[in-house]
Amino acid sequence: MADSPALHAVIFRVGTLLCAAPAGIVREILPALPATRIPGVADSVSGLVNVRGSLLTVLDAFRLLGQQRNGEEGALLVLVVQGRTLGLAVGEVRDFVELAPGSVADQARLPGVDPAVVSAVARRDDEHFILLNLDALVGPVFGS
Repeated sequence: MADSPALHAVIFRVGTLLCAAPAGIVREILPALPATRIPGVADSVSGLVNVRGSLLTVLDAFRLLGQQRNGEEGALLVLVVQGRTLGLAVGEVRDFVELAPGSVADQARLPGVDPAVVSAVARRDDEHFILLNLDALVGPVFGS
């Protein structure tokens, strides 16, 4: 990844993990919204929320990444992944950044994180964070 152009990303926290998603798939950032639970779906699906008249399926990033909630209110990232618009409930959105090619390294093994959901590891200032492979993260939920 060191030869690639700069990457624009949205950095967010899920439990103790600092994560990022490519900015191009983030449609908007909303405050946490109460979701209506759907019977019979996976535990990682929080439910449905109404966003300006459209129903949005919300996935719980804490459950998907095996992290504990710390009681924070959280935020909702509205993303387009695999052609689907969905919500991802996270702890907090930290920043929008442009990452220089030298600050992004190929996938690394991180304790407690499934390597299949990590695209790369990046650093900015003194913080390290993981670039999530959102296709791999949400694919099992939707059966693709």
